[in-house]
Amino acid sequence: MPDRVYKDYKIYSCLALNKLVSVLGIYLYQDDLEKKIDGILENDKTTVSKEDIKHEIKSNHYMTDKVLKKLEEDGFIRLDRIENRYRIRITKEGVLHIKKYNTFYAEMYKREMIAHYQYRELPDWFKKLK
Repeated sequence: MPDRVYKDYKIYSCLALNKLVSVLGIYLYQDDLEKKIDGILENDKTTVSKEDIKHEIKSNHYMTDKVLKKLEEDGFIRLDRIENRYRIRITKEGVLHIKKYNTFYAEMYKREMIAHYQYRELPDWFKKLK
């Protein structure tokens, strides 16, 4: 049985931010993304649930809360809490952060990312960076 690989906050953040970008259908490496991003985010009301993020990062409730809290503190996401539900949206800062650091995360945590997706297909953002 292989050793269980510990995933740190940066891996979970990368996975969560890429999930939010993919739900919006944003191609991170398009020309002039910085100029277009305000319009894209303003005109799109797509949100992701906490459960969607939990499923994407394959973590428990506690760790999912920690990751979302940190992403919100960093200004990368906006959490709207309505009763006991969350609606999560990525911010411009979140899009630009993941665009800038995706290659770094993919290279630095390649082994962990491949292990994370071992039972399902690697996401497009990861395959394009390989």
